[in-house]
Amino acid sequence: MTTTQHSPSQPGMPALPRHRYQNGVNLGGWLSQYPRQLSPQALQDHFASFITRADIQQIASWGMDHVRLPIDYPLLENDDQPGSYLESGFGFIDSCLEWCQAAGLGVVLDLHKAPGFAFDNLQAATLFQQPAQQARYLNLWQALAQRYQNEGNYLAFELLNEIVLPSSAPWNQLAGRAVQHIRQSNPQRWIVIGGNNYNAASELANLDVLDDPHIIYTFHFYEPMIFTHQNAYWMPVMQAFRQTVEYPADCPDLAAFFNSPATAQLPAGHADLMKRYAGLRLDQNLLRTFLQPALDFQERIGRPLYCGEFGVIDQAPVESNLRWHRDLLELLDAAGIGRAIWSYKQMDFGLVDAAGQVNHPALIEIVSKRAG
Repeated sequence: MTTTQHSPSQPGMPALPRHRYQNGVNLGGWLSQYPRQLSPQALQDHFASFITRADIQQIASWGMDHVRLPIDYPLLENDDQPGSYLESGFGFIDSCLEWCQAAGLGVVLDLHKAPGFAFDNLQAATLFQQPAQQARYLNLWQALAQRYQNEGNYLAFELLNEIVLPSSAPWNQLAGRAVQHIRQSNPQRWIVIGGNNYNAASELANLDVLDDPHIIYTFHFYEPMIFTHQNAYWMPVMQAFRQTVEYPADCPDLAAFFNSPATAQLPAGHADLMKRYAGLRLDQNLLRTFLQPALDFQERIGRPLYCGEFGVIDQAPVESNLRWHRDLLELLDAAGIGRAIWSYKQMDFGLVDAAGQVNHPALIEIVSKRAG
């Protein structure tokens, strides 16, 4: 299977900034998906210690060129006082930007959870039904854009993480409005936009391609999930399956799983995730198949493309984990697609442990290597 490869220097494709967002790492678990059960003081201690200047320096020492910085809106705004922004929360972002500039790293500022929408609490989502929530979302982006309008092109804005909707139309409309708000103060800021169904590569085709040369389209890649998310405690289907999966390898026999009482008790549709892997070979050819919609989209639009998340859970066998990363990054590099691994610290996918010590040096070497 062949694809047309684009690089940022090709005619017709706008050049990416000095920080090309080629090989980076997410800072998950710091200003996003943080432990909400902590006391106010303990939470502030978490924000002050989970990521420090030393962590940013370590990331730079590996040869990475950027970080993706997920943030959750409660860091900046309380639900009982919408529009009254918290200087303390902005201060943590300010510190990260300062550290990254000093270390020569770019930053993708990712709104991971917005007023009325969180990828991990879809049943409570109201953003796309309530105009008041949309106004809060747009106002928050306007506040972020105004605060950071004088930052250099090392900083990009990512509008929202992992949309999940029956149709992409409401997101296309809201994303377009968000771009307009940001452009009032940041006419040339790089803006990152992802698609539906948890930023699936297959949903890129349903995004509106805006007439704006400073848009980067993004997707996430965790295929095949039977391998990358094996034994994930937050996924009932993986808890029902509970098998070690190697890579590359033939997909395990799923007959016993589909016939088991545990599978029968899963919520409707959950077992369907596993059906698509039955009888397949889990290898680079399969990765290429799942990646192909992104390659097709890139070829069609001739714009920069960015894989904002990818990775393998720490429950997977280490050597299989390394092989999967080698295979995926070979494909991304061949296509000129920048990326950021999930995630730097802990979060079940961490490159380092709670003390900041590297878990697997070989993985650091793989993911920090620059293409070409």
